[in-house]
Amino acid sequence: MDPLIKILIVEDNVIIADDMQSMLEEIGYDIVANVVDYESAVEALSNNEVDLALVDIILATEKTGIDVGKYIRENCNIPFIFVTSNSDKATVENAKTVKPNGYLVKPFEQQDLFTSIEIALSNFNETNLSQAGETNNSQDDHVSNSVLRNSIFVKKNQHYHRIPFDDIHFVKADNVYLEVNTADKTYLVRSALKDYLEKLPSHQFYRAHKSYIVNLDHIQAINSRDIVINGQTIPISKDFKDFILSNMNS
Repeated sequence: MDPLIKILIVEDNVIIADDMQSMLEEIGYDIVANVVDYESAVEALSNNEVDLALVDIILATEKTGIDVGKYIRENCNIPFIFVTSNSDKATVENAKTVKPNGYLVKPFEQQDLFTSIEIALSNFNETNLSQAGETNNSQDDHVSNSVLRNSIFVKKNQHYHRIPFDDIHFVKADNVYLEVNTADKTYLVRSALKDYLEKLPSHQFYRAHKSYIVNLDHIQAINSRDIVINGQTIPISKDFKDFILSNMNS
């Protein structure tokens, strides 16, 4: 089972903090700590694996969320998002000094929270991968990056479900929707097939037909016209057939 993305909440309003935690846990994130001040945030960051922090700017102590952001920038290689009721120019300018990975204004909906987190993680991860390619970072950096990138979220019954890439068998286009098929579940996603393919790892997923993306690791059988995945017959294009045949014994 894939590890869940681990999130730290720094919010001094207990009601808001608990509401955020409930929303995040419904989506499928793991809340490693829910703290109210700078000192507790530093302790949580020091004692837990954290993938992303959600930080209120105004805390009920002398040190603010800006100080938490500065600590993260100087000591932790993780993204963080400021969550605040303040969107005035002075607050935004002050927040920019510590380069947050997102800025979410209260009040917000669950989908706003989900979108902000996923974009922050994706952008942070892309930056890390680019820097790794330029500076030849350590293997540990690549492991950390892969943990954040090895799954995709889809919405079903008002919840966002995390699906590891390895669990996806194939994706089928059906009018304006896509069917994301795993071994025992099907999820509907509103997206173009081409756009969805770009979100999946290119070494593992291939467009086998104008209406299908398949996970190469789950192909059970093949002939000149189709393949079998999880007992289902899927038509294939000539290009895909040539691709598979050229790689079968290479």
